[in-house]
Amino acid sequence: MSHKWLEWAKRIQSISQAGLAFSEDVYDIERFEELRDISAEIMAEYTETEMAKVKELFTNETGYQTPKADVRGVVFQDDKILMVKEKIDDSWSLPGGFCDIGFSSAENAVKEIKEESGFKVVPGKLIAVLDTNKHAHPPLPYQYYKIFIHCEIVGGQASHGVETKGVQFFPESQLPPLSTKRNTESQIRMLFDFLRNPNKRAIID
Repeated sequence: MSHKWLEWAKRIQSISQAGLAFSEDVYDIERFEELRDISAEIMAEYTETEMAKVKELFTNETGYQTPKADVRGVVFQDDKILMVKEKIDDSWSLPGGFCDIGFSSAENAVKEIKEESGFKVVPGKLIAVLDTNKHAHPPLPYQYYKIFIHCEIVGGQASHGVETKGVQFFPESQLPPLSTKRNTESQIRMLFDFLRNPNKRAIID
């Protein structure tokens, strides 16, 4: 889904953040700060969010801006996929989240699955690396690379975590309401296709 205003705002924010990171001239710094404010104004206008909240979320980083890494653990059991119910929006997603410093992408998948679903897993193979800009996610303040890693259960039992309030396996024909900021229906169906075709090559946007 294309949201031109969002892409423009993110590009302006990225340019301003890089400029503030590398500029030393006081006048250049002022110009880049103004660009950053303009990007925040665009976000506030189109999302009907308070300016202070947008600045807190959208302009709180320093240094050269790059896409964020979001890892999702993919676990199947009896031809059903493991999903957790998010407290934040009362919808379902694959267990996962931002990659934490000090952990590899596979280690993050293992950690997130344990914390959010209660299951102990071992990582298998990489299924996909997808760019949120190329999929039907709702408007997001950042660009994300979503890393989908297949994992196998080796222990534990279903139990929700701090950010989740439900754990369940779903067949492809009965998917629950999805937390589309985290995963879309087409992505879940892509994962079931890998279940049916385990030798399929990883997908990279």
